Amino acid sequence: MGSSQGMATLGLSVIPPWSLLCALGALAALWCSCRVLAAAWLGPRRVARALRSQGLRGTAYRFPSGDMKEYVRLIAAACSEPMPLSSHAITVRVVPFDHGVIREHGKVALTWFGPEPRVVVTDPKLFREILANKHGQFGKQKSILGIERLLANGLTTHQGDKWVTHRRIISHAFHLEKLKRMLPAFAACSAELVSRWGNSMGSSDAQEIDVWPEFQNLTGDAISRVAFGSSFSEGRKIFQLQSEQAQNAVKMANVMYIPGYRFLPTKLNTRMKANAREVETLLKGIIRKRERAMKDGHADNDDLLGVMMESNIREAQEAGSSKPTMTTDDIVGELKLFYFAGMETTAVLLTWAMVVLSMHPEWQDRAREEVLRVFGKNQPDSEGINRLKVVSAAEQILI
Repeated sequence: MGSSQGMATLGLSVIPPWSLLCALGALAALWCSCRVLAAAWLGPRRVARALRSQGLRGTAYRFPSGDMKEYVRLIAAACSEPMPLSSHAITVRVVPFDHGVIREHGKVALTWFGPEPRVVVTDPKLFREILANKHGQFGKQKSILGIERLLANGLTTHQGDKWVTHRRIISHAFHLEKLKRMLPAFAACSAELVSRWGNSMGSSDAQEIDVWPEFQNLTGDAISRVAFGSSFSEGRKIFQLQSEQAQNAVKMANVMYIPGYRFLPTKLNTRMKANAREVETLLKGIIRKRERAMKDGHADNDDLLGVMMESNIREAQEAGSSKPTMTTDDIVGELKLFYFAGMETTAVLLTWAMVVLSMHPEWQDRAREEVLRVFGKNQPDSEGINRLKVVSAAEQILI
């Protein structure tokens, strides 16, 4: 008996260590393969069956990138030719994939962003219900949160209770009375733009101007003033970095169908991460300066940063906490989002307004006459803006 036990011990002792490592590696690889299979194959098909059983129509899941290849292909095809100036049908050009899915499957349709299901909603009642929801019940698309966080880790990326809390704190900055205080900043930026255009004309009666970069600079300056008040010069650098981030995000979206691409050490990924770090450093410096000014009683809190920080402190006091509800990183994320959400969208709208007004000069004349009648040579104010019926009608048509 003792001899057989010794032989068994001898047999185990001669097993090479690398064999055990190979066995463990094989088990780890098998486990990872099972996880990938479940996440990228079995899981999506199970979800698709469940959603279809509830009557939700849409595209079929294609392993592993879902609809991303088709999405990128249709975007490239739509942008390969100029859009006719006489056409206002921008949906086919901006979101051709979603447009096709809606036409084929209805106003509520299932699509796939990689292995993650995505529901496209164009039904007005459902759309209103989702946007009016204050409880954070509608989840965000997880697969693109990594890119979004490099751009703006704010309200658009938060979910659940954190989303509810941030929405409540930030909403104070957009009350009507607070927005009225920001009007002088908008007026100052617009006056500088008009003056610069006038000086560029010299003695000539006409001058061709590329308004797109002009409006990008206008919205960046306006956001910098509104967000930081007297620190708007520092905000201009943030605006430049966020503009580059937005362009890089579009490039990133075109290769998102490649699994794990955003983790590769590519030039694009490295640049986006470096920009994100620099923006965060600049914003944290501005926040620290404002915190010191608030402690000394010298802070002017009429700008977005001041309103947000005051609301944050008030929220914590009402909850009986000695620490602010939103951390410095949270405030940084919301400020980045304010840049990203307001900059490109407003610049695009202003550019489109110039194009449409150029196509319909009679509306130019009517709007100009109304503005001169209401304000003359005075600076615009909120009461006068409310009396601009023609301008408001033109704005609604454009939107």
